[in-house]
Amino acid sequence: MRISTRLLPSLSMAVVGWLLAAGIAGPSATADPGPSRLLTVAQTGVLRVCTTGDYPPYTLRAADGSYQGVDITLATDLAATLHAVPQWIPTTWAALADDFVAHCDLAVGGISDTAERRRVADFSVPIATDGKTPVTRRGDGDAFSTIADINKPGVRVIVNPGGTNEKFARANFPDAQLIVWPDNLTIYDQLEQGNADVFVTDSVEGRYRRLTHPDLQVLHPDRPFDSATKAYLLPRGDLAFNAVVDAWLQTQISTGRSAQLLDNWIG
Repeated sequence: MRISTRLLPSLSMAVVGWLLAAGIAGPSATADPGPSRLLTVAQTGVLRVCTTGDYPPYTLRAADGSYQGVDITLATDLAATLHAVPQWIPTTWAALADDFVAHCDLAVGGISDTAERRRVADFSVPIATDGKTPVTRRGDGDAFSTIADINKPGVRVIVNPGGTNEKFARANFPDAQLIVWPDNLTIYDQLEQGNADVFVTDSVEGRYRRLTHPDLQVLHPDRPFDSATKAYLLPRGDLAFNAVVDAWLQTQISTGRSAQLLDNWIG
């Protein structure tokens, strides 16, 4: 992907610097037949961002339709760097990949880097590493602390559909009773009310939810069952746009801004 010098003035100086550093723009550069999302965003002034809105502390949609969370703040700042405003495109975990390809320039919100998603999109540099860990009622103690404890007949495992939580549950708890709950925002209410025994999700979400649901606990969040990186979905093969997003994210990571935003949410 090369960017024509006649188009560079429409981009901010910071963006041009990142492109030059990546060797994507320069005095002899010529435009590709297919324009980069970088130029599309610069021309429209809009950054289209897919997000589920149901995975705090990364993304959370309020009752009034507004969004907040670590990745929402970062994506808003990224849009400003690109001289654009974010347009939030609602999606679900099951539809995330398809919606991203059809409608979005970027997808954010605690997205795990998986082989399935890499078939249709690229990923940014990792912004976090996390893993699956059990969330249970405090009154249950450590009764569901291991995969073997959970994978038993009669144990009610609740899970949200379409993402890595469901994939992990189906792979590891074939003997348990799986309850597929359609709303990730109310799944903790079901757990707290005793309608399920355990929810296995990323430890960072569990740490946030124990603040909002004091009757719940997250077990061994520092020793999750697995490990996966969290990153942003990027357009497949768009070297210019992806290089800018990666360079910008590296700055947020190296300066500690992304970590501070996370600390503000979970303490």
